[in-house]
Amino acid sequence: MSLKIDEIRELIADLENSSLREFEIADGDFKLHLSKNDNATVINTPETPISKPAAKVDAEPEHPLAQPAQTGTEIVAPMVGTVYLQPKPDAPMFKRVGDKVSVGETVAVIEAMKLMTEIHSEVAGTIAEILVENEEVVDYNKPLYVVTTD
Repeated sequence: MSLKIDEIRELIADLENSSLREFEIADGDFKLHLSKNDNATVINTPETPISKPAAKVDAEPEHPLAQPAQTGTEIVAPMVGTVYLQPKPDAPMFKRVGDKVSVGETVAVIEAMKLMTEIHSEVAGTIAEILVENEEVVDYNKPLYVVTTD
């Protein structure tokens, strides 16, 4: 399967005018993934392979198992869905970096299949890092926040 550029442009326009956040077509070697989220649109076909990024010249090679040191406890998504970091579009965010959080406090809402589920903190402390964007599609167990205990 392959699409002409005009067909791809039509799909992009249709996605922009719909309430969908992401769209993907896959057939053999052909894959088209369109997203309204902050990620780049990627088109990968046998005729147009994705170019590999240039290697860093001055940077030291990273060890494949190296993970950034993270202190604190993560608040993770208990389900797949769209995460909302504020109760309403015009309302302030539930939590910002530096805010205190207590056990049971609502820190986000995840929408899955038109059902809104409040996400509550299971730890008390201070929000050290916000790991997702508002309206981002998250997977099960995706870290949302890092909380340092006081």
